[in-house]
Amino acid sequence: MSWDSSHDVSFGSYDVFASTPTDTTGTVSFTCSGNADVTNTLSKGGSSTFNPRALNGGSDTLNYNLYRDAARTTIWGDGTGSTATYAQLSVPNNTAQNLTIYGRIPAAQDVRAGTYTDSVTVTIDF
Repeated sequence: MSWDSSHDVSFGSYDVFASTPTDTTGTVSFTCSGNADVTNTLSKGGSSTFNPRALNGGSDTLNYNLYRDAARTTIWGDGTGSTATYAQLSVPNNTAQNLTIYGRIPAAQDVRAGTYTDSVTVTIDF
């Protein structure tokens, strides 16, 4: 199995006055060198819980989360605390697998202007 790439989940600018959430996507890509069962998990990042995860910006935090589905109803985590993992049986040999990570920052969070970051680890088990 090889790790091909990842594309950050970048939210861009967050408008504290917007009445709708800020949504974005990122991807994780891998190729399996043999038919294998694969499970992908995401860490909590710098947060103590999966719900919510937090982007840190100095003294402020901006709540967000990462999801398995476009409707943003299933939190992608490690399978604990009401989170889901990505699991696929018999991943085809030498076929790139591209997984979409759906991100959301809920609306109406009153935070200062600045840069907010978090670092989430993707684990691929086969």
